[in-house]
Amino acid sequence: MAESNRRGEDAADEHVDGVFDDAVDDDAQDDESGVSGGGTATKSRKLTDGKGSVKSTEKAEKVGFFGRIGRFVREIVAELRKVIWPTRNELLTYTAVVLVFLTVMMTVVTLLDLAYARGVLFVFGDAK
Repeated sequence: MAESNRRGEDAADEHVDGVFDDAVDDDAQDDESGVSGGGTATKSRKLTDGKGSVKSTEKAEKVGFFGRIGRFVREIVAELRKVIWPTRNELLTYTAVVLVFLTVMMTVVTLLDLAYARGVLFVFGDAK
């Protein structure tokens, strides 16, 4: 099941190629526009997504409060779908490693605490 959620190297290569192609196309459009000193902030450009379809970047309508919250939740879900979740065996291995590490560190801290306490009592004597 977890293997089906993992993306192969081909998917990553296609994404990088699409982004690179878009960047090259954008640079070419900027060079051909003849605008010096900027001025492209309000310019409407046509961009291509990785699949070759054209989309326009004209100013979008104002979105209300609930629309922004909805978009935020959709973006969260989209990001969570990109996560490569560990398998059960990986999760058990990682949990065991963390528990062993915590046990070792607690032992080290406990021993240091006892050593410092005995050292302080040796230097300053017993309060009795």
